Amino acid sequence: MPVQTTELLLIDDLEDLGRTSGLGERDLAALRAVADWITSFVTRLHAELGRDGPVCPFVPGSLERRTLWLIPEQVGDSGVREVVDLMDGYRRLFLDTEPTAGEDVTYKVYVVVFTDLSAERAQGLFDGVLEQLALPSYADDGVIFGPFYEGNQGTALYNAAFRPFQSPVPFLFVRHTVVTDWKFFVDDDRWLSLWVDRFGESGARALGEELRKLPWRDRQTVS
Repeated sequence: MPVQTTELLLIDDLEDLGRTSGLGERDLAALRAVADWITSFVTRLHAELGRDGPVCPFVPGSLERRTLWLIPEQVGDSGVREVVDLMDGYRRLFLDTEPTAGEDVTYKVYVVVFTDLSAERAQGLFDGVLEQLALPSYADDGVIFGPFYEGNQGTALYNAAFRPFQSPVPFLFVRHTVVTDWKFFVDDDRWLSLWVDRFGESGARALGEELRKLPWRDRQTVS
């Protein structure tokens, strides 16, 4: 079964021999591939995205604050239960990692890179892990997990033809929820109810602000 490494690496650390000397060649190559993808794709503007801003609006701020960490893991032939335990351990570590309060919490991200996991196996494994871990983690701590792997058919919110979750190496990201996450939950009453419980009045204000931007406002007539 996989063993939690707790080796938290900033992207800049990948060029520091003192920080990477204990990594195997495969682990280091996988981390570099993910780091390059994050900096060349996730932080950039894309016309196909369907909205202004980078693919992930928070990652540029995470890199600036040095609060995005890469973590290498090898899972071998481990199954869903073992990876659930592994990621639950990272959830607890994530909650204890500074910052633990204030605005910067929004920008804290773990990227757990599965350096020996094939894209073909990633979908089934990640689906099983998130089925057990995602809802309880959100309900208890407001922690979100996101799966990335080559072939991921998840689409952008504003353009169903754009697939931004296809990373060169499979990984799961871990982050705190934010009020705008309701956009991901509108088709699932379980998630939407948890979002309402967590954000309450501030969520209602954020939702109202978004609704006021919709085209139907332009079609209103004054009687």
